[in-house]
Amino acid sequence: MVVRKVTDGISWIGAIDWDRRLFDALVPTPKGTSYNAYLVRGAEKTALIDTVDEEMEMEMVTNLMTEKVNTLDYVIINHAEQDHSGCLPLILDLYPGSMVVTNAKCRELLIEFFGIEDCRIMVIEDQQTLDLGGKTLRFHLTPWVHWPDTMLTQVIEDKVLFTGDFLGSHLATSDLFIHDPERLYESAKRYYAEIMMPFAGSIGGYLDLIEGLGISIIAPSHGPLYDDPSLILGYYREWATGAPKNTAVIAYVTMHGSTKKMVDILSNALVAEEVHVERFDLTQSDTGLLAMALVEAQTIIIATPTVLFGAHPLAVHAAYLTAAIKPKAKYATVIGSFGWGGKTVKQISDMIAPLKCEILDPVYVKGQAVEKDITALKQLARTIREKHAESS
Repeated sequence: MVVRKVTDGISWIGAIDWDRRLFDALVPTPKGTSYNAYLVRGAEKTALIDTVDEEMEMEMVTNLMTEKVNTLDYVIINHAEQDHSGCLPLILDLYPGSMVVTNAKCRELLIEFFGIEDCRIMVIEDQQTLDLGGKTLRFHLTPWVHWPDTMLTQVIEDKVLFTGDFLGSHLATSDLFIHDPERLYESAKRYYAEIMMPFAGSIGGYLDLIEGLGISIIAPSHGPLYDDPSLILGYYREWATGAPKNTAVIAYVTMHGSTKKMVDILSNALVAEEVHVERFDLTQSDTGLLAMALVEAQTIIIATPTVLFGAHPLAVHAAYLTAAIKPKAKYATVIGSFGWGGKTVKQISDMIAPLKCEILDPVYVKGQAVEKDITALKQLARTIREKHAESS
């Protein structure tokens, strides 16, 4: 419950969630997160930029009281997801004269999520401005930077850009601005991998937009702010538009050891071929770390034994998540073992088909890998090295 100054007339009034370890019942957040809300005071009007998760509403309300916000004219909602809009109904009750300002798609979602009255919502268009008196808000619609409703809000005079989920990080820190780029890199890359990577095709154009605005401060909805925008913009440019690296990611699960032995053989063969290897035992690994490795991987390998007629459930989960987050890998394959039959290779291959990778010949063996299977795994490693070389 601390109010912090961003710049003259702009304050951070959000909440830090130090102890949150899982987001959306799916995304690991080992370093917590924050829900960033901002107060922008002009000479004539006052605007709140986003709210916080409903569980943290009292922190934000206390901050509003600390700032002696008796009148609130506008509540800008950059994105309808509940970790940003969760206490919007409470804010509208506390400030009955306030208007929600958002885009048409976000308006639909807010009405569906919370039953907000249509008469309380002002719909804006791309590039529209709103004058607070010496502080002018400009809105930039950025559909599919995350959801179809996402937008950015710029304070023109102060060169501050509120980016919502875009360019954020799940990182609980006492620092308002990032002061440790190395610490930021891991949290921001994890956040990009888990949340933003599915929309990488849209991101390049939005980076161009932001770079053209001459922004001095980027203020996202999660994690610390950036008083050097080039830092996070450079990272995103590399992750979203850079070429994949000479890396093979192996996500594996083993039941009686035979699949792990295959993974060991393939890993050693890849090392011998000078291909960088990232390995993840799916019984123990943080899925966020797997997602991070996939950001720049060129080849994805799912290694699994057969359970009844198909892949192990952990391998199915990994294949599903991999397809969902859409890394830019160019090649993929399946290795594993079976006892008496099954359709594991087809199942996993079908699941990762949306990636539009070239599927390399799988190595699927009955029981333990024998000499011919070891030869096939070494050949797979050579093929991966050759494919990577062709793509470089």
